[in-house]
Amino acid sequence: MVELAAQNPVPHPVQNAVGVDIGGTKIAAGVVDHRGEILVQTRRETPASHPAAIADAVADAVAELRTTHVFGPVGVAAAGFVDAARRQVVFAPNLAWRDEPLADHLEARIDAPVVVENDANAAAWAEYRFGGGLDEHGNAVDDLVMLTLGTGLGGGIITGGVLQRGANGAAAELGHVRAVPGGRACGCGNSGCWEQYVAGNALVRDARDLLRSGDPDGGPLLAAVGGDPAAVTGPVVTQLAQAGDSGCARLLADVGRWLGEAVASFVAMLDPEVVVIGGGVSSAGDLLLGPARVSLAENLSGRTHRAPPPLRTATKGNDAGIIGAADLARV
Repeated sequence: MVELAAQNPVPHPVQNAVGVDIGGTKIAAGVVDHRGEILVQTRRETPASHPAAIADAVADAVAELRTTHVFGPVGVAAAGFVDAARRQVVFAPNLAWRDEPLADHLEARIDAPVVVENDANAAAWAEYRFGGGLDEHGNAVDDLVMLTLGTGLGGGIITGGVLQRGANGAAAELGHVRAVPGGRACGCGNSGCWEQYVAGNALVRDARDLLRSGDPDGGPLLAAVGGDPAAVTGPVVTQLAQAGDSGCARLLADVGRWLGEAVASFVAMLDPEVVVIGGGVSSAGDLLLGPARVSLAENLSGRTHRAPPPLRTATKGNDAGIIGAADLARV
């Protein structure tokens, strides 16, 4: 197993770094100080189908930041499989990267050292160092698992203060651990993965199924989307649930129960001190995490002899990728 920064686990205490979060539709970049604070930030659209244009857009954003701030290395959070050397994006499901030497291409454009990291790993590192992974004294816990519930389910693992990346840089793909043999088909090529039960896509699919079934509990949601089940989105379901709609609250509770079961499995494997839940679906708060905590307690192995780890909501939100990537670039 490759252990990131085993020789020097503490980032440089002074040097500012740039973090870049490359998503399917936008590129967000910011200068981050040693406290995890973003000093300035900028954005670009993602030319998702053109690798060279993506590198150009990142370089342009970094050049803008350089006009106002001095910084050292650049960390890039990328949604995809990143190699163990943190130089190449092996595969990205939503961008035109296939064995893309991203660090080389960026270094040729921005004249700074570049480190590439998986976006969920970067978010986990941000929470570990500066957010939900801090204890009551402001110190980082030694062992943390983060789950990001966006469109899919991402994961990050910190063990003994070290980000776990695996032999090929592809560790912590927790969303693609199989939960239900022969279950729902997954975009990874397998079936029954946790991502198909614990993520935004699962919430939307279940909501659309509710509307198509004619269940009276779907009435307010059907009205909210103008009678078109295809118009359902996760935020609409969450907003109605927060406003008191029982049907949408039930949908979130179902995802929460699956989440609790998933966390119980990961706790059995990793025994973390804290589990941090991030991503857009986590904005549902206790409508999601309440049922998840109950399900975790019910499914935890050895539950009569140990307490479940706390489930905490991530605190860095959409900035986690920028913050984590910048901090990892300093390591």
